[in-house]
Amino acid sequence: MATTSCLDRLLDPLTEAFTPQMASALLELRVDSELEAHIGDLRLKANDGTLTSAEDAEYKDFVEAVDLISIMQAKARRFLAKHCA
Repeated sequence: MATTSCLDRLLDPLTEAFTPQMASALLELRVDSELEAHIGDLRLKANDGTLTSAEDAEYKDFVEAVDLISIMQAKARRFLAKHCA
């Protein structure tokens, strides 16, 4: 079983706490411009193979956070489609 599928299933109970406002807020979640620029720098260094070990750990944490947020946003879209249609 893929890690994303496990994470997706693990997060399923959280959807029971969704409200339309909470689901909408999840869909509006974005990084600020400063963080976006920093992650862009890390991405370039990762592609070049020049990340330090601390930068590598930070970049991996960001990627994992994006995976989590993406799953929650997909759940929010499904919630809103089902409950606010």
